[in-house]
Amino acid sequence: MARRALTTSTDRRLYLCTYDVTSTREGDKRRARLFDLLRDHGEHVQYSVFLCELTAAERIRLLATSREILHEKEDQLIVLNIGPANLDWTLKLDCLGKAWKPQVRCFIV
Repeated sequence: MARRALTTSTDRRLYLCTYDVTSTREGDKRRARLFDLLRDHGEHVQYSVFLCELTAAERIRLLATSREILHEKEDQLIVLNIGPANLDWTLKLDCLGKAWKPQVRCFIV
């Protein structure tokens, strides 16, 4: 779960974020920084996969900060817009193997 307060705003969208960072000493540092950044914005789903509920402004800031972290010729971040945050996209999800259930989201006031 993101370490920030979630709002009830209807302008939030759900994004699937996944990254691949080069395995070098410097790449490991970039990977750790990117992991922390994405964890601050969403739910850690798998090794390098996050689900993030973001407003347009939050998405722009996330991408800008990611550009500062990544080496664009060596690393990759993919951000896929799934749709409105209130969309029940889990009905379209097929999960093989170990069951996955989204974390229960709560609002922090």
